[in-house]
Amino acid sequence: MPRIAALLLAGAIGFHITCAFAEEVVSFDSAQYLVGELQQRLARERGEVIKRAPPDTIKGYLSRPPGQGPFPAVVHLHGCGGLSEQRRITDAEQFVRWGYVTLVVDSFTTRGIADACGSGALPPRHADAIGALIYLSTLPFVDAKRIAVVGYSQGGMAALQIASLQPAAIFDVPAGLRFKTAVAYYPDCSAATNRLAMPTLVLIGELDDWSWAASCERLMKRWDHNSAPLKLIVFPEAYHSFDSTALRGTVRYFGHWLRYDPEATRRAAEAAHDFLAAQLGD
Repeated sequence: MPRIAALLLAGAIGFHITCAFAEEVVSFDSAQYLVGELQQRLARERGEVIKRAPPDTIKGYLSRPPGQGPFPAVVHLHGCGGLSEQRRITDAEQFVRWGYVTLVVDSFTTRGIADACGSGALPPRHADAIGALIYLSTLPFVDAKRIAVVGYSQGGMAALQIASLQPAAIFDVPAGLRFKTAVAYYPDCSAATNRLAMPTLVLIGELDDWSWAASCERLMKRWDHNSAPLKLIVFPEAYHSFDSTALRGTVRYFGHWLRYDPEATRRAAEAAHDFLAAQLGD
């Protein structure tokens, strides 16, 4: 009887956790780059047909709030160290709790990449995010007009690239489909252009020696105020990865200092919550 009672209790606890938060492992294609008009013309003149390479298949983790929707959504982009289970679950739980369908993108696993923090070639994070956007837009419980990109470190740089106003289309995307807003945690702000295509929030630590708050302050100075809004919050005495709860004390990683800061984490979450609510609300 005690064993049966324990099993029943474990089942009840497991059922509660599943009801409160569940994720589905999904796959989608990274977005394909458009073939330029000049390339097309030159190919026609040579009598050739341009064949695009097949897209990369990307792994993701899809979570959703209870109900039918359609819900606003968040595309989550990890940093150069890859996607940890703790980070994946913690962040997804937060966004789902806020009412967003959440697609946590794993840009490394299907490509056999351990990390991209060194000098090697970077995977196409921008293309992966656009592929995630296209995938989410096909789901009946997602409002395709209310999708945000939220990136961390290298993923934050991709978010800034997405938020930047481009002179021409880069990817093969269905007409009218685009992200509505962007949030970038501790990115290198040199990734952004002077003009933005969507409202953007940047969150960074004052003592970040990897991405440097100064690069984001320079972005604020060069940002074209006639383009989409830009908001920068610098957290005093906070380091890179200030919201990484797995860190214990101050840690040296690829030559940079990382430290978890609960106060900066709390304030950043409040800022991101309010910003997303304002941009993705009905």
